[in-house]
Amino acid sequence: MLALLLVLQQSIADSSSFRALALPPATSTRSASGTPGPRYWQQRADYTLQATLDTGTNVLRGQGRIYYVNRSPETLDHVWVQLDQNLFAPNSISRALNLPPLRFAGGVVFDFTSKGFAGGITVDRFAVAGRPLTTKVFGTMMRVELARPLAPNLSITFDIAWHFPIPPYGGGRMGRVGSRFYELGQWYPRMAVYDDVHGWNTLPFLGAGEFYLEFGDFDVSLTVPAGFQVTATGALANPTVIRTPQERARLARAFTSPGQVVQVVTRQEAVAGATRPVPGTRTWRFTASGVRDFAWAAGSGLRWDASVWDGILVQTFYHPEATPWEESNMMLRFALRHFSGALGQYPWPQISAVEGLIEGMEYPTVIYCPSLRKREDQYWVLMHELGHQWFPMQVGSDERRYPWMDEGFNTFADYDAAEAFFKGTPYADSVRRELLAAYAATAIPGSEQPMITKPDEVRELYWTAYQKPALMLTILREAVIGREEFDRAFREYARRWKGKHAQPVDFFRTMSDLTGRDLDWFWRSWIYTTARLDQAVDSVRTRDDSTFLYLSNRAQMVLPVTLELRYADGTSETRSLPVEMWNLGSRFTYRMPSAKRLASVVIDPRVIYPDVNRENNSWRR
Repeated sequence: MLALLLVLQQSIADSSSFRALALPPATSTRSASGTPGPRYWQQRADYTLQATLDTGTNVLRGQGRIYYVNRSPETLDHVWVQLDQNLFAPNSISRALNLPPLRFAGGVVFDFTSKGFAGGITVDRFAVAGRPLTTKVFGTMMRVELARPLAPNLSITFDIAWHFPIPPYGGGRMGRVGSRFYELGQWYPRMAVYDDVHGWNTLPFLGAGEFYLEFGDFDVSLTVPAGFQVTATGALANPTVIRTPQERARLARAFTSPGQVVQVVTRQEAVAGATRPVPGTRTWRFTASGVRDFAWAAGSGLRWDASVWDGILVQTFYHPEATPWEESNMMLRFALRHFSGALGQYPWPQISAVEGLIEGMEYPTVIYCPSLRKREDQYWVLMHELGHQWFPMQVGSDERRYPWMDEGFNTFADYDAAEAFFKGTPYADSVRRELLAAYAATAIPGSEQPMITKPDEVRELYWTAYQKPALMLTILREAVIGREEFDRAFREYARRWKGKHAQPVDFFRTMSDLTGRDLDWFWRSWIYTTARLDQAVDSVRTRDDSTFLYLSNRAQMVLPVTLELRYADGTSETRSLPVEMWNLGSRFTYRMPSAKRLASVVIDPRVIYPDVNRENNSWRR
């Protein structure tokens, strides 16, 4: 009998909305407070690369070295390398799947297919000390057998060479326009992450799930046609060789006139440069420290604007016909200042935005954005890709598994930046409300998927990875924690995990540690389930000297209750009831002195909750 009672009690406890999440236990690498533990470790990968862009054949050829440090406590007898260009190989998984495109607001479409292009990467050399290593390619991943096991705290240098044909449209991440303009990402073999949670992270690149990469230093030399302009991750290491005296003088003027946008290459100069043949090639060298990836863009006939904020060079490169981009440098500088204040100072010497065929993609210190006619849309895409410089370029989350920690956190921060830039306009006052409209249109029972779902398995990625996390964090800040406490905790999370690999549990524990709140109930509803909210006023009764409000929670999600109380004498007030009101079940009676006659009650008067039935949110006498 005692055993039966214990089983029944456990069953009741497990049904509570406030039961603990089944999170991994704290370890010496990840503490119970959400900080990196005293024995936290992560691998390091430094790259010294040389690449040549052949515009006659549209083939990129590269070679170089990868310096890899094993900081884990395990001895490694093999490593894994990412070959993302195999997304376009004739026998690729993505080609067989014929993945549907990802559709964003405003008609923006990311097509993850190759659009008929047959490519793939060829690894010409992967060796150590002149001795080739045994390799085996599995789609976009390659396993490399080490000749000698790599013990903890030891390093190895790989000698590599590779080449691939550049696709016209590379799955929404990179591509080219003919042989005159190139946006290049995922262009070199990249070391896969080996971490304390999953070991080797070998999930394939299929398009929807983005990247999870190690941090390190880069020294990259790029040989391109002499008439091309190039921008890339990091800083140009040979400016006196590459830049003309006029370009150097104009750049210097940007540094001596902070806030002023300087045309380094004017419209007229760009148009002339597009048609002027320049024989030969030039080699551009870029260096970057403490970054997780490297991308670059090259082409002829590009306008180039520059300005400076707080010593950081802000650059925009765009085609002469992309006139909406004439304001882009100012937009980018505003967003840089905003995010640096909200999320922590931008840590690198420059940020470059490139206009081209890519609908929007982020890399360390380089972002790709299209030209959009509507001013609000143009600012949004620039701001969104810039925001990725914090998530995941600094806080290195696992985008293959948890896009809500990357796209979602960034989208949440975007709404603040949009409200700040358009302050005083109807757009600023209403832009965040589109999240509730998206909920009503997309969060359909039986169709919606939990946020924790891997991106390659999600049918509505824009909702699940972008909009729903932004709505979740908005409600957490405005209705659960409070703006000041939330902003402090969110910024501290970004500081704690800067340059490191954050997992969901690290975010959960950081937010609880810094706010003093147990938020397991919140994460369960929003991230691990598709729970819905239906708060209701069942009835109101007055008895003796008290008024009783009978409230109920008619669906699975629990949240605090905000009440707008209006009285017969014309006065009103707002009262907030804590989420603990639902500790004992789905019904709650709120007792208040009846000094004044109550005329009406409204739940969620600001309409910030995704309540699925607002018809039961109010009561009138």
